Amino acid sequence: MKKIMNKASDFARETVEGIALAHAGRVAMLNDDPQILINAQPVKEGKVGIVTGGGSGHLPVFLGYVGNGMLDGCAIGNVFASPSASKMEAMIRAVDKGSGVLLLYGNYGGDNLNFDMAAEMVDMDDIKTATVRVADDVASAPNDKRNKRRGVAGMVYAFKIAGAAAAKGHDLETVQRAAQKTCDNMRTIGFALSPCIVPEVGSPTFTIEDNIVEVGMGIHGEAGIDTAPMMTADEMADLALEKIESDLELNEGDRVSVMVNGLGATPLEEQYIVFRAIARRLQNRGIDLYMPHVGEFATSMEMAGLSVTILKLDDELAGWLRAPALTPFYTSENK
Repeated sequence: MKKIMNKASDFARETVEGIALAHAGRVAMLNDDPQILINAQPVKEGKVGIVTGGGSGHLPVFLGYVGNGMLDGCAIGNVFASPSASKMEAMIRAVDKGSGVLLLYGNYGGDNLNFDMAAEMVDMDDIKTATVRVADDVASAPNDKRNKRRGVAGMVYAFKIAGAAAAKGHDLETVQRAAQKTCDNMRTIGFALSPCIVPEVGSPTFTIEDNIVEVGMGIHGEAGIDTAPMMTADEMADLALEKIESDLELNEGDRVSVMVNGLGATPLEEQYIVFRAIARRLQNRGIDLYMPHVGEFATSMEMAGLSVTILKLDDELAGWLRAPALTPFYTSENK
């Protein structure tokens, strides 16, 4: 194992400390706690708070999206491990401005359990919370069992849209609805060309031959639900659209945002080649592309590969997607 780090046991802590130092004034550790990052920019009293959490090892998710127009706080655990309920509780209390807090996170067992416990703890002090669990990974469960699906790169769209709704001054119910509407209208499928290595484990999470691609892998280093011979970029684009459209109907006249997300070790050139293929196929069918996202938005350490997310938009979602945001890894101006 070759990684640029100090001690494996310090990997997550030193990552957060580095982010807080590099983006001082935008984000800060809560009471110097390297497991909780909060927005350090001015926030209006009465604004609905939005928090997330999960294991480290996925930058820019989750830490990179704390800031104005997106998340107010993020609790982080060790690589691929959930933070504790007590860390989540402290984060929720810190960002509450009197109008409640949306708990917006990926659908994983440990995160579900700990966020539920944290919500119960703050409820005793009359801090109102609402929950949306992102479950956009079409590979992880069939459509009739969507509540069992994993949350992957599409959660960035949910952070952005819910964050915009909160920044506009909407109440907790409306912010929750914005996040859920986003989740209901997006799907993701991923492709892995290599495994990743968890620092404290020191060995690959799975094995894969050079001429094979894992289809539908998870961002915690899980192997895919299927394997296929290594394919061209155009073939990967075709398969991604096939998998997503088996679950999310797309028709002429629809407007979508497409995210091609690198998993940690895939050059941007390769991501753009896949995006090119997807964009041309959709445009040829009369589907309008809006605010495409190409780059690393939710990684799995140094895994090679990418994921494709499609979000179907209406005027409301499109307006929130283009709203301003200022975070360490996602900055946008009103367009």
